[in-house]
Amino acid sequence: MNTPAQPSAAPATGPALDRLHSALRQVSGARMAATVAALAGDAFAGRRVGSAGGAAARAWLAQQLGDAGAAVTFEAFAVPHVPEVYSPPAVRWSDGGAEQRLTFGRDVAVHLASADQPLVRRGGLAVAGVGDPAGRWLVVPAGMTLFDAYGDAHGALGLLIGRGVDADGWQYTMLAGPNPGPLPILTLDTATHTAVHHAATAGAGWLSGNTPIRRLDVPAANIHGRWRTAGGGPELLLTAHYDGVGDHPGLRQPAAADNGSGVAVVLEAARILAGTLPEGVGLCVALLDGEEAGALGSAHHAEQLRASGAAPLVVNVDGAGQLHEAAAVEAGGPAHALLATLDQAGRHTGLPLVAGPVASDNRRYAAAGLAAVGIGAGMAGYHSPADTPDRVETATLTAVARLVVATGLLINTSPARVSS
Repeated sequence: MNTPAQPSAAPATGPALDRLHSALRQVSGARMAATVAALAGDAFAGRRVGSAGGAAARAWLAQQLGDAGAAVTFEAFAVPHVPEVYSPPAVRWSDGGAEQRLTFGRDVAVHLASADQPLVRRGGLAVAGVGDPAGRWLVVPAGMTLFDAYGDAHGALGLLIGRGVDADGWQYTMLAGPNPGPLPILTLDTATHTAVHHAATAGAGWLSGNTPIRRLDVPAANIHGRWRTAGGGPELLLTAHYDGVGDHPGLRQPAAADNGSGVAVVLEAARILAGTLPEGVGLCVALLDGEEAGALGSAHHAEQLRASGAAPLVVNVDGAGQLHEAAAVEAGGPAHALLATLDQAGRHTGLPLVAGPVASDNRRYAAAGLAAVGIGAGMAGYHSPADTPDRVETATLTAVARLVVATGLLINTSPARVSS
């Protein structure tokens, strides 16, 4: 879908419209920017699931919810096999001339499928599938799968895979991905990979490196805040994940846009809706852990909701950092009415909406049969040290928070209360 969705209902009028405009005026961009800055701070260390920084962020967020008047509870669950680079890899190489040291996070990173090898191993270069691999670092050509590379790697020191970097020159960090394989694997930025490939093809050069990566089974917890229980009306559940990919040794990864911005929007919208929602409409918030490790927090919560028979209307925000032309919206489950309300809210607030992928926690709720929409409004520096608070636009935070507030206030508007 390349154009904003068409409305299915006309704008609210009368007292409902007055209440809406009053609520929208309460949205504070400065308050949300302060939340983003706090979450991206050193004390929370990138908020990786199971880390001390993640636990510190959880305690801080629980305090924010309590201060806003919510009844706060925690929902614990376990996350297995979380990858952690526990030391910067030390990687050098030469094409037969000068020795070059590769910069962690830019020129080189550790692949998620890598075996743990803390010791630096040096050997000659070869191309995977060509010649004797024993005692060599194998350059995997573009287009060759890991499966095929493994088949030609008996006795090799490790594999070298090309990988693009972002506009800021960073390799991005992931926590969810393949299980570890039998060999150390390093990812090289495209230019370095090409140079190393040329040297290997010529039968020249060497590389030394290590892959210090381990997998940890860690505790995690969602944070729940409830202001009011539905009394004859719908229940609105606002969600955002508070975890990030975490810092690497020597590399801060603040996770400001992904997803400090979404958390800031949800906190702001909930504060305002708690005092302005129509009578009978319920309101709760779930700040979710483990999204970066496979959306495990929302999977856990969604299963509990399904088992209990609860059916809230879910609005998930993942990324409210840089709005370009429109915010992306993905709907799932029985979300037709919720999507129509969101569209109406977009027209009230002037925020264009387009159908687009929002690959986040909303999908777990939708898969559990709940009406769920995901909202994404951009993030710079995705999963890298460049995801900093200064790149989160206050105007975007404000626009998305206004959209969520308007959705909440319009969610109980019946056809008899709208105008043509």
